[in-house]
Amino acid sequence: MRSVAALLALGAVAYTSWVLEVVLATGLDPVRTYVSELAAADQPLGGLFRATDLLAGLLVLAGALTALAVRRPDRPWAVVGWTGLVLFGAATATDSRLPLSCAPTVDPACAARETAGLVPATHAAHAWSSSLATTGAIVGVVALTVAARRYGWWPPLARVGPALVAAELAATVWTLTSVARFEAGNGTLLLGAGQRLQVLLVAVWLAVLALSVAREKLYE
Repeated sequence: MRSVAALLALGAVAYTSWVLEVVLATGLDPVRTYVSELAAADQPLGGLFRATDLLAGLLVLAGALTALAVRRPDRPWAVVGWTGLVLFGAATATDSRLPLSCAPTVDPACAARETAGLVPATHAAHAWSSSLATTGAIVGVVALTVAARRYGWWPPLARVGPALVAAELAATVWTLTSVARFEAGNGTLLLGAGQRLQVLLVAVWLAVLALSVAREKLYE
């Protein structure tokens, strides 16, 4: 399963490419803006972030499919967890091909066009693919953490997984609440910070899973 571990580890690194905004001049406030706005079609570095999102999705997708194909898991939590990561990887890769045309949290004209339905169809498609990616990530994070503890697999994940699950769920609630407030015209409630924490925790969890898979046999 070392190939699975390598794919997941590389996927985790690619999924944190947004931290480059610390050293690159993106012009976007990381506390207020969507992570996906870094990859918007009108952003100067959009091509870079779309490419890294595509790479992250394909790497995780390949890792999860390899785990399902090579080991053919028959324990339900494992099947559900790896399938969740398949969905996460596929939706993340798709997401990168459906970029926003502009950045609604910082561009009032863009936000107005989005509200009026005058933006390209990729905005709606992007919302769906992002939702599927989030759903897949949460399913994978929860189910494989449960598998680690219930089946006696992957000691590193069994130890730290529950804390990461709790933090990921809290960050997801924060992000969804912030999105709802923004769409209702009530500000962003630190939307960018919440979403960046959400995706960072997924990347950290993927790294822990990769380490666990590299060290342990998947099935006893």
